Amino acid sequence: MANNIFISLCQQEGLTPIPEYPFAKDIGRRWRVDYFFAPNVALEVEGGVFINGRHTRPSGFLKDMEKYNEMARKGILLIRCTPDTLCTTIQLIKDCLCAT
Repeated sequence: MANNIFISLCQQEGLTPIPEYPFAKDIGRRWRVDYFFAPNVALEVEGGVFINGRHTRPSGFLKDMEKYNEMARKGILLIRCTPDTLCTTIQLIKDCLCAT
């Protein structure tokens, strides 16, 4: 439900988020970013931060680093948030898109 609200809020601001965007097919990886905003801004929603979720355990953290470094190699600017701050990232996304 929060995803639908987020997408709707983005659209009201003139943004077109692409959910579950695959960004690494060219290197044979199945990585996806939670939301992609053309031409080069990505948003990852980091769940389970306070409950020892996948993103905070050592193996998940290391895998995320590999994924995020590949985004950097491709020139994708990554914004990270938690589910409770998802809808407050819209202005930051707009600012990043204007800066590129």
